[in-house]
Amino acid sequence: MKWINFLHIYQPVNMDAEAIKEATEKSYLRIIRALEEHPELKFTININGSLIIRWEDLGYQKLLERLKKLLDKKQIELVGTACYHPILPLIPQEEMRGQIRENEEILRKYFGQDFKARGFYFPEMAYSKEAALMVKSLGYEWIILDEIAYSGKVGHVDCSKIYLDQNSDLKVILRSRQISNKYVPEEIEKILSEKDQEEKIVVSGTDGELYGLKHIDHTAVFEKILKNPNLKTSTISEYIDSQENFSEIKIKPHSWATTEEEYRKNQPFNLWNNKSNKIHQKLWELANLVHKTVEENKDDKHFGLARWYMVRGFASCSFWWASGYDFKLFGGVAWSPDEIERGLNELIRAIRSLDNASTRKNKIRAEKLNLEIKDLAWKKHWKQYWQ
Repeated sequence: MKWINFLHIYQPVNMDAEAIKEATEKSYLRIIRALEEHPELKFTININGSLIIRWEDLGYQKLLERLKKLLDKKQIELVGTACYHPILPLIPQEEMRGQIRENEEILRKYFGQDFKARGFYFPEMAYSKEAALMVKSLGYEWIILDEIAYSGKVGHVDCSKIYLDQNSDLKVILRSRQISNKYVPEEIEKILSEKDQEEKIVVSGTDGELYGLKHIDHTAVFEKILKNPNLKTSTISEYIDSQENFSEIKIKPHSWATTEEEYRKNQPFNLWNNKSNKIHQKLWELANLVHKTVEENKDDKHFGLARWYMVRGFASCSFWWASGYDFKLFGGVAWSPDEIERGLNELIRAIRSLDNASTRKNKIRAEKLNLEIKDLAWKKHWKQYWQ
């Protein structure tokens, strides 16, 4: 069988150092070690610039050097993304472009000034036509999406085929949700054990933390399958280059977590912007107010600092932790007032940082929203979640 494995490696830029170290030691280094021990192994990987910034701060320069060697050997393919992991369809166009460009600068800094990714990863695989057109305009060739992109249903598409997005003319590879939402190496092991001699193509796309942090692989299934001579791997670009025919598809907004019901109701981003979630709505009201105020004050002497806080506040994490969604597998309920406050604090610091006296009215409104969101979050926590 041929395994096309996409790994998303990300930690928020404002995450606690110990949490980043734990994910790195338990998962990311395990993946790198597997690639180094198996020179024929190939994966496609997204590494957000926000994590690279923290790796440098935390002394992981050798890890970055090891990744560069794997890149030079063509064992890994790196893709583009938005630097601080915002949900691209939910943020302003100029912010979208700025974060993609910043991520490109960071990748060139560490992996060579000539580095240019062919593929692109939308954070959370959250797709919209506008975001796809932006990505296409910036020179990317292909995107990876969840299989629900094909028809709004799961289990109704051939993930071994390469598709063409009618909205943007980008090539599209689709991950199997059924396989990706489990511990992928165990699924690969099952397929390899089948007696069917026909070659199978498996496309998986997961967080890198699945390989150790989110799932304890007691019997080292991951390392075991890599020794199987019947397992072949390929980067996504290599696989696309090996194909000749591409079927056009019309893609609607969705993410890798969008349910069939949400897709049908045109509510693709409920995890981050649920219209019935008061905390979500207040967070977005604040985020949009902060963005408008910061962008209107580019000549402010503290503009750089304000923007630094703002991009951290736009990260998807605080919105995700406010969803209250129960994932059951590989995690419990997506709820944490502390994590909501982590992003909330960045947004309020952004607008506080501005020096211009004309921002006073917006600052007062922002402070009120800040207090309202904290009040909503902690009341909900003590009423519904604390046990």
